[in-house]
Amino acid sequence: MSEKPKILNRNIVAQSQLFKIEALDLEFSNGVTRQYERLARGHGSNGAVLIIPLIDNETVLLIREYSAGVERYELGLPKGKIDNGESCVQAANRELKEEVGYGAHNIQQLSSFSLAPSYMEHMTDIMLAQDLYPEKLAGDEPEELEVIPWKLDNLTELVMGGECTEARSIAALYMVRDYVLSRVDKI
Repeated sequence: MSEKPKILNRNIVAQSQLFKIEALDLEFSNGVTRQYERLARGHGSNGAVLIIPLIDNETVLLIREYSAGVERYELGLPKGKIDNGESCVQAANRELKEEVGYGAHNIQQLSSFSLAPSYMEHMTDIMLAQDLYPEKLAGDEPEELEVIPWKLDNLTELVMGGECTEARSIAALYMVRDYVLSRVDKI
């Protein structure tokens, strides 16, 4: 089972401005063939970042923005695509300045998350931003985003309140809470 299936054929079956649906004809090591469909990365896609901006070891900065998929405003972490020529650290710092109004002296990648690995090619780099300083860049958001400080020891209230439902943000917040606590305990 450790041998990946061979891709016999791939073709685009549908495409929009945001999405490309790709059909993959696969042959597994036991000879079984199947066709899978997935949302593929768009041409020139360099991936995406999700940033966990810590104003201190206890407080994260969340944003409230309109989410068309669920047709409401959601609380979550700042995020965005990696532009051509940018590293994930550079993209994280740019998105942080555009969406939150802060830059960070210290940014590190903690992990990478997939959304639905059976159906989507997309991965998101999870970036921790610390040692923040005020700096605002113009972004591509249609309206000013509300920035909300949230205590890491109060994540259950955030998730149970129903205003933060994005799984990447929730997983990243719990991960960084445990990461920060483990580092504080060692000091």
